[in-house]
Amino acid sequence: MGKTIRLTMGQAALRFLDNQYVEYDGREIKFVEGVFGIFGHGVVVGLGEALASGKTSLRFYQAKNEQGAGHAAVGFAKQNNRLKMLAVCSSIGPGALNMVNAAAVATANHVPVLFLPSDAFACRQPDPVLQQIEIPTDYTNTASDAFRAVSRCWDRVQRPEQLMTAFINAFRVLTDPADTGAVTVSLPQDVQGEVYDYPEEFLAKRVHHIERRIPTGGQIERAAALLKAAKKPLVICGGGVRYSCAGPALEQFCERFHIPFGETQGGKGTILWDNPYNLSGIGSTGSLASNKLAKEADLIIGVGTRLGDFTTCSKWLFQNPDCKILGINTASFDAYKMNAEPIIADAKLTLEALTGAVSYKSQWGGAIRAVRDEWKAEVDRLYGENVPPAPDGKPLLSQARVLGELNDRLLPPGAIVVSGSGSVPSDMQRVWRPRVPGAYHMEYAFSCMGYEVAAALGVKIAFPDREVVTIIGDGAYAMLHSELLTAVQERKKIIVVVLDNAGFHCIDNLQNSQGIDHFGNEWKTRDDGGRLAGKSVEVDYAKNGESWGALGLRARTAEELASAVKEALAADRPVVIDVKVSPKTMTGGYESWWRVGTAQVSDNPEVVKAAKEMAAEVEKTKKF
Repeated sequence: MGKTIRLTMGQAALRFLDNQYVEYDGREIKFVEGVFGIFGHGVVVGLGEALASGKTSLRFYQAKNEQGAGHAAVGFAKQNNRLKMLAVCSSIGPGALNMVNAAAVATANHVPVLFLPSDAFACRQPDPVLQQIEIPTDYTNTASDAFRAVSRCWDRVQRPEQLMTAFINAFRVLTDPADTGAVTVSLPQDVQGEVYDYPEEFLAKRVHHIERRIPTGGQIERAAALLKAAKKPLVICGGGVRYSCAGPALEQFCERFHIPFGETQGGKGTILWDNPYNLSGIGSTGSLASNKLAKEADLIIGVGTRLGDFTTCSKWLFQNPDCKILGINTASFDAYKMNAEPIIADAKLTLEALTGAVSYKSQWGGAIRAVRDEWKAEVDRLYGENVPPAPDGKPLLSQARVLGELNDRLLPPGAIVVSGSGSVPSDMQRVWRPRVPGAYHMEYAFSCMGYEVAAALGVKIAFPDREVVTIIGDGAYAMLHSELLTAVQERKKIIVVVLDNAGFHCIDNLQNSQGIDHFGNEWKTRDDGGRLAGKSVEVDYAKNGESWGALGLRARTAEELASAVKEALAADRPVVIDVKVSPKTMTGGYESWWRVGTAQVSDNPEVVKAAKEMAAEVEKTKKF
């Protein structure tokens, strides 16, 4: 028997977290940096007491919304390439359930976050306690069970000694490149304060070795055979390229074999736009360049991508009947998608091995440069776009023009831009031109409205010396911006650019494209007929930012935007820039398509027409 230390479960949990490290490519890195959370009765006297004691190096961040706390933790871990993370704690009931959305974001994006929701009393003596959900047919089912569907690993610690196996298993998943995501360990509030003699061995420093999965000779042979048989291959650069640090390997691969690549939201910014093989975004929110060549390609090489419906245009984009898929991914679940030849291995090592194993050149010829030049001209046009003034005569900017001003002229090259929902990510995937690797931060696997401000705070905590700018629609800002107050409290300057078009116009566009009249998406008062079709609701987001303690600025013209950004960059506190943009000034579809569940029967002939068009396009898709 080794030495033991008598601790509460909460105290032992923090000591364990404080001693977790990862090793990647020979670098040893402290894995858990701190804890985000909000104290309630279910956590404040248990885990909260341990945090208040100050006996670990973990920093506690006081969130203002539990979902926001989770988003901040996702942003922190994502920007750190999954080599650092934060834990997130909450009280029971509502506090715990607020985190479920953020857990889904972490899991969908393969980003490690440890969620520690409090739970009802394990002893059951005072049941039902405040905020406890009782299910008469299953008393073991509590609010924390809601995390099961969105977690890569889920556990409940009902005795203090169970913490040991629960946490060791949790970190098995958190440090696994293929399986990482949200891990939930539910902590009953009484057990948090219960004492146990924990072995020192459990609390000692532990290094988790993140190993690169080496491709086998057989895998390289199969991949090489597919490549040599292809005339016009195209690469999809996914988030796995970024996490594997495989950008240089992909550049060399594409240059040697004369193969173009399109970027997913997760992969964008790994390789800069200046690369002659970079076609920008691909798919439903992709560029004209990527989508044109994707339709001709006879081999799609998916590197570190989930092959989501936006990337593949709902499996419609790859229209060459002879097109095959090669899936390079550490996660077998993703490598097998779309009937691909799966190469379940590290992206960097696989690309390097394949580059050295084949003598080959594609038959794209000058097509790559031609579509790049065409797309560059289109983006330049969008970046200089002017739009008519508002009905009251006041000037407005187009959404694409704002992005162009920020990207080409106003932000420093190293500024990290953050977004995650609405039409802003669509436009940014198409037209944003990253100038520094790793400075494009997009959450689009779950596209969770409200991610943007909280994640920007997490990114700023990760990189305090970089400018962090979140570009967000008014709808997402209204949904969740409370961590702006946390940014003020922590003195973490983030710049929040709110693009105000008075509504959920991304969805209004989709609704209208399917024949449905504008309904329920524009921010308007009720008219005399009782419909939400009256005057537009006017909001001053700069004043809202000022109410939290941020600097509030406004812009309606390119000159005003330039002045506001200059002032924001010089500021020493968080900034909200309220930019009034014209509705319907997002970028177009650029030879893309997206399947939605359009009503097949309707009194509206435009809806019936849209349903017939949808059915016709479905016939062109790959079925699995």
